[in-house]
Amino acid sequence: MKRNIEDYGLDLHCNMILEEYREQSHVFAKIRDVVLDSLRKAIDERGLFITAVEGRVKAEESLVGKLELKGYKYAALSDITDIVGTRVVTFYTDDVDKVAVIAENLFEIDWQNSVDKRKMHELDSFGYMSLHYICRIPKSLYYDPDNPRINEYRFEVQLRTTLQHMWAVMHHDIGYKSGVEVPKEHLRNLNRLAGVLELADDEFSRLRTSINDYRRRVKELVSNGNFSEVSLNGDTFRSYLNLRPFDNLNRRIAAINQAEIHETTLMPYLAVFKYLHFETLADIDNLIKTESDDAFQLAVYQIGDTDIDIIASNVAVLNLCVVYMLRKGAGIEELTELFESLNGPSDYNRIRASRIIEKSSKLSFSKK
Repeated sequence: MKRNIEDYGLDLHCNMILEEYREQSHVFAKIRDVVLDSLRKAIDERGLFITAVEGRVKAEESLVGKLELKGYKYAALSDITDIVGTRVVTFYTDDVDKVAVIAENLFEIDWQNSVDKRKMHELDSFGYMSLHYICRIPKSLYYDPDNPRINEYRFEVQLRTTLQHMWAVMHHDIGYKSGVEVPKEHLRNLNRLAGVLELADDEFSRLRTSINDYRRRVKELVSNGNFSEVSLNGDTFRSYLNLRPFDNLNRRIAAINQAEIHETTLMPYLAVFKYLHFETLADIDNLIKTESDDAFQLAVYQIGDTDIDIIASNVAVLNLCVVYMLRKGAGIEELTELFESLNGPSDYNRIRASRIIEKSSKLSFSKK
């Protein structure tokens, strides 16, 4: 049950502000919803990975406390810019700027009252290094003729990183929530931690930029065929597979029985190539160039006298690896280990290895 406004003990001016707050509560709720919906939609459209998009309408008790302290500063409720407060928490510092651009495009920014607290350089400022925009909803974004004040009241958009947000919450809880002054030695330790978190925040963004630059360079090298300059790892192998390097051999093998090719993932073969001590994409590319004919001949011995009419798209890369291993002198044990690494333990793996050894004994690459 709501208290009577007079029971708060505010002066007449503050009572009038509080009365307007109650009358316009539905407007503030709508502003919050429009702002959050607009931010979430725009962030999703740009593919940004965000920790949280959240908002609230200031509780009545909180507004009363504000009016008690400095109600004289506000001529009207519209002068209080944080009745509606929203916050976007990002993982990386550079994403704060990206969301800032989104906010600037969506809303009318009150630049005079907005502040970039990231420019603060006090020792204990890390958790408060947010970007604060004071905004209005433009009619072009949302307009309700029955509630025109939706476009008049200002609201706050706060942008900060996850580490900044975590620090602000913890610092508030440890430093202020109890209402007891924290000894200087403890505050010093808190400030030291703030420095560590600030360094971590910057380093995470720097690392992401470096990794993205590396991936772009790898894609360029792979697309240009500079395989000898590209180390073999998960990212580079995936980029290489996008070139579909095994397709020609797969089609040759499928033509033996006029079979269809069933697509399957080839990523498990990264571990196989690592096991074979391949170090660059050039090692795989050379394997295809030098061993494709023998891998095809092995397939002829495997399926030439069968009625198999569907083959998996990994048959080419598997036969290439088998030929390579046989040429290096591999036997039943090594081939069994290969099949178990790809398919899991099974008695059939050894049977399959034995059959391949038997069939390949007539081929030139097999060491007797």
